Amino acid sequence: MTVRIGTRGSKLALAQAEIVGKKLAGLGIKVEQKIISTQGDEVTGVPLHEIGKQGVFVKALDDAILDGEIDCAVHSMKDIPAIRPSGLVIAAILPRDSPADYLAYFGAVSAVKVVGTSSTRRKAQLLRHDPDLEIRDLRGNVDTRMRKLREGQYNAIVLAEAGLQRLGVRIPGERLPPEKFVPTPNQGTIAVVSRADPSLMEVLSVLDHPGTRKDVAIERAVMEQVGAGCFTPMGIYCKAGHLVAEVLSLDGKRVERIEKDIGTLEEARAIGKDLREKAGGLIEEAYKTLGISL
Repeated sequence: MTVRIGTRGSKLALAQAEIVGKKLAGLGIKVEQKIISTQGDEVTGVPLHEIGKQGVFVKALDDAILDGEIDCAVHSMKDIPAIRPSGLVIAAILPRDSPADYLAYFGAVSAVKVVGTSSTRRKAQLLRHDPDLEIRDLRGNVDTRMRKLREGQYNAIVLAEAGLQRLGVRIPGERLPPEKFVPTPNQGTIAVVSRADPSLMEVLSVLDHPGTRKDVAIERAVMEQVGAGCFTPMGIYCKAGHLVAEVLSLDGKRVERIEKDIGTLEEARAIGKDLREKAGGLIEEAYKTLGISL
């Protein structure tokens, strides 16, 4: 059996697809790789919230699976929308790597005044930590972001630590503790999406990590009940059943936060509903300010 793996063309996406490909090859399964361009890759000059809703890095790969062009696609789990097309399944979730953000900078952290990030969550959390910071929009792949940092366009940039690790990139800076800088749901996790074909799902299932699947399922259950969308400053992180979830104002001055040990999806959904009730005003305010309809 040959498994055709689809991926975006960025270095990080290719590295993640290579991780999956090597695992399958190690099991004696032949693999082929195909690069698929997505809307998120093609439009890089504007903030993500001006392109569209969550899924700008996923839809083209979904379509390629459904059209029979590829058998499966490798994604950062955090990029996969809650609502999925019929006929597709998340066939495998790999063991989670670091969920944390990484603040990359040269010199002393006390000299950091201008930080680059396109994430409303990261912006709000940084401003909560230090209201005097200036946050400027920054998009592009890891190489592009690091180049702009070296050129002095920013004093620091925020990256996912897992991405740096997968690329083998070492850069001065510090890990931002996920308990305080709560990551986006499912950050640090690689997922394999495939057709709902039992024989294909059986092959890919050997890559699945039950503990990670449970944690990310809890995060997604909370996210779905909050229903805030990917442009709300929202962090949700679960580790071995310990859940931290928060919604912030865009300026980081206000926050609704829940921290609790849970064990079931039903509990996660209840917490998500509670957080939605408490943070509804912050969510509406964020979307109004960004000019996006909920």
